[in-house]
Amino acid sequence: MNLEIYKHIYLLGVGGIGMSALARYFNAHGKKVSGYDKSKTLLTEKLEKEGIVIHYKDDVGQIKKEVKEARLTELLVIYTPAIDEKNSEFLFFKEKGVIPLKRSQVLGMITCQSFTIAIAGTHGKTTTATLLTHILKNSQIDCTAFLGGVSKDFDSNLVLAQTGNIVIVEADEYDRSFHHLYPDVAVITSIDEDHLDIYEDKKSLETAFQKFASQVKQKGFLLVQAGVNTEFEKPEDGERMSYSATKKADYYASNIGIRNNKTKFDIGVLDILPGMAYEKKISNLLIDIPGKHNIENVLAASVVACFMGVSCENVNNAISSFKGIKRRFEIHLQSERMTFIDDYAHHPKEVKMTIKAVKKLYKGKKIMVVFQPHLFSRTQDFADEFAESLSLADELILLEIYPAREKPIDGVTSKMLSQKCTIKNEVCSKEELISILQNKDIEVLLTLGAGDISTLVEPIKALYN
Repeated sequence: MNLEIYKHIYLLGVGGIGMSALARYFNAHGKKVSGYDKSKTLLTEKLEKEGIVIHYKDDVGQIKKEVKEARLTELLVIYTPAIDEKNSEFLFFKEKGVIPLKRSQVLGMITCQSFTIAIAGTHGKTTTATLLTHILKNSQIDCTAFLGGVSKDFDSNLVLAQTGNIVIVEADEYDRSFHHLYPDVAVITSIDEDHLDIYEDKKSLETAFQKFASQVKQKGFLLVQAGVNTEFEKPEDGERMSYSATKKADYYASNIGIRNNKTKFDIGVLDILPGMAYEKKISNLLIDIPGKHNIENVLAASVVACFMGVSCENVNNAISSFKGIKRRFEIHLQSERMTFIDDYAHHPKEVKMTIKAVKKLYKGKKIMVVFQPHLFSRTQDFADEFAESLSLADELILLEIYPAREKPIDGVTSKMLSQKCTIKNEVCSKEELISILQNKDIEVLLTLGAGDISTLVEPIKALYN
């Protein structure tokens, strides 16, 4: 399908992190972009300032007249899985004869004629993709990137190339979205049970990742984290390599330590990949984001960058200047009095890794965690695992479950999760949190979750400033 023919782009769920990147992409390419989202956020406000027309009520009457009257051949409607197919606007377009497309389908169309680097995995996609984008851009290798978070270096979740044909995308496993991608280079950072509303079990999830990996193009490069126990075929006439911060792998991290509250390590190579500019280890890397999982994200981005021809020196220089990603271990306050960190962690393994990283970085200090569970189904499926991970904190506050696309499930509540935790904890609403925090003596505060907990960051900062 030729995307050039469309004059009007309408997005249902335009405020989502992935959808907003598409909105920005089409807006930058001169299309008339508009859409609907149920909530006004800082991100949607930015989109509006960029010229994208958005309304916040499911109401066909608020759709622009020129969109409603557009020829079918000139109108592209894109929707996110978070949109209920009973949504009145979704139904309006279907009745009009428009076939709404999922975000993943459109991303597949955008990338099909490009040299595509796809980052897949149940954790680590956004950090790896954003790091790789930063390294390539700083090494004069131009690229377009669709990111699952807002890069602080580019102040956006979309990075546009001025020249060249390289596209970096996050390959999302939800709803098997990544099966629309046929990359030249693919990274698989992790495969942990998740999205059990889509996948029957871990085996079904692994099979989906195997299909994604099988779609790497001829002469392509597949890079897999060494802890992933799934078997993957080598791309035809291409290469399959491994990386790890903890295991024997083709690319590995060594000499890991802490220096001035930063993580330091070296990258080593077991076997030189023919044609790669990776002929010696990269020494004395320093990153602000703690935890071995983030070392592996840096490792994966560095290996792919070198595969793309970046020198070891440029990799090191780029990583040292990396500012990070909003909501990925974002330190908002740091003083002798207290530290406040916000992170997107929403899976029990991510929660565990983040809390462990904080405890290592701030040894001897009491860690207060505020967690907003994301999805009723995920809370139900992993209640015991969440309880185990959250109990690593010293004290815990649970917010009510953020439903996103889901309806409530009987018996699945934050109170249920609270009762499974083995540390001092309480449950409250978002509105109650600030007054509760006022009466706490906090050394390190860590807010976690993928819902709208981020809207509490500024009120929390105001409380301690």
